[in-house]
Amino acid sequence: MPLVHFHDLNLIDYQQAWDLQEQLFKEIIDIKIANRKRADSGIPVQEHTITPNHLLFCEHPHVYTLGKSGDAKNMLLSEELLKAKNATLFHINRGGDITYHGPGQLVGYPILDLEQFFTDIHKYMRLLEESIILTLAEYGIAAGRIANKTGVWLNTEDPARARKICAMGVRCSRWVTMHGFAFNVNTDMNYFNYIVPCGITDSTVTSLQAELGRPIDLSLVKAQVLKHLAALFAMEIAG
Repeated sequence: MPLVHFHDLNLIDYQQAWDLQEQLFKEIIDIKIANRKRADSGIPVQEHTITPNHLLFCEHPHVYTLGKSGDAKNMLLSEELLKAKNATLFHINRGGDITYHGPGQLVGYPILDLEQFFTDIHKYMRLLEESIILTLAEYGIAAGRIANKTGVWLNTEDPARARKICAMGVRCSRWVTMHGFAFNVNTDMNYFNYIVPCGITDSTVTSLQAELGRPIDLSLVKAQVLKHLAALFAMEIAG
């Protein structure tokens, strides 16, 4: 059972969290490259260094992130209006289009060596989604997926009423992952009015608070998502 080091960063600046992701990501990649060189030199596998795995949970101050395949036109605010909203914009190296992060949103960044789990990026994405789907079920909310759209959705059977509650975008290199998911729990949904979320024009976004009509204990949601991730990935969580 692979060991995963869990870090609850609470509210943290986006750049600081990104720098930490890049640092941990590079450490794993460097170990994998060194292990490959050892293998090519005939050094037995048992003498290779085991790659660490990490899972970061956090919230961010108001920030928009635009993925490498995103369209800048999906940001509807000028630089001046961004500042007026106390928000920032980052162009980042994950897949997907534009999304919003802010207080009350649970953001998860798994930095995993998938070769310790499975080498299937689609399975990886589906399991991330499943952890949110199972968490929502604990609140009596039925959620699921929509074909050709990543993330977790409500009212999937009715496109006119479909609402996205969790966005996802990842990067994977040498089977090492970074970036992850953004689960709207107590999120201020007004900030989504200033973008075309994920480049999707025919659906809306929602939060757990909006669906239930009351604030939600974010610490409890963190524990529930962590529990489901550990079970789905068959991982051992270390604090």
